[in-house]
Order: sequence, then C-alpha cells, then structure tokens
Amino acid sequence: MSKLFEKINLSLNESIKKKEADRVLTLRSIVSQKKDKEIELRATDQKEILDSDVVNILNKMMKQRKESIEMYEKGNRGDLAEKEKFEIRVIEEFLPKQLSDDEIVKSCKEAITESQAQSIKDMGKAMKILKDKYLGTMDFAKAGKILKDQLHG
Repeated sequence: MSKLFEKINLSLNESIKKKEADRVLTLRSIVSQKKDKEIELRATDQKEILDSDVVNILNKMMKQRKESIEMYEKGNRGDLAEKEKFEIRVIEEFLPKQLSDDEIVKSCKEAITESQAQSIKDMGKAMKILKDKYLGTMDFAKAGKILKDQLHG
C-alpha cells in the first residue's frame, strides 16, 4: 500500500477519535477518490495504487476546491469559500512541499534551456520536462503562464 495513503488513513482514524467532523469528511473524500482509482486500475496491469496516484488524486481535489472558492467568492458565499479553504489545508498536509513562485520561474528557465525551446510552439517540450521533474510539487497553471511569458517575449 502507498505510504502516503497509510498516512492519510492514520490521520482519518485519529480525527474520528477526536471527533473532528469537518476533517473526517475531507479525509473520507480522499479515501473515496482512492477507491475509485483502484477500481479504474483493475482494468490495467497496475494492481497497487502508488504514491504518485495518491498525489494526483490530491492535486485534482485541490484544483476542484480552488475553482469552488472562486465561484463562492463571486457569489458572496464566504461561508462556503471558508469551508473549501479548510479542506485545502487538510489536503495540503499530505502533498509534497510545493515550489515557491521564484522556484517555478527558475525551473521554467531551466526547462526552456534544456528543451531548447525557441518560441511558444515549443512550450510543450518545456512543460513535459517540468511535469517529469516536478509532478506533485509544482502549480502547472502558474508554470504555463511563466513559460508563455518567457517564450513569447
């Protein structure tokens, strides 16, 4: 079993004992997503869920919550936005440390050099290098904007 998922399970059991209802809901949501992924994997040769699969699940959940926050804030539903922010903090506990904006800029410059990208048409080459090296630790939406700026200008 994935070490990361074991950590999530331990945290879930701890939160149940402490009666932390909101936290339990978020952690159960992660467990549910993991089970869906396991069902999906049955059709492939991969039998075990890997840490990288769990990181992908967590990143997807983060993205969904960030989108929800935007919508709730536009709709003046601060209460719901706060609930999503709480869930993000719980999910972040299990994700690898995210790169800072400065680190993303530096990594983008290195990827452009390494891929020999000359223009916006080569952006995919640089992005592939970033995804291979920084999956789970980089905000690729930010990286995409930075790459566009550096390759366009």
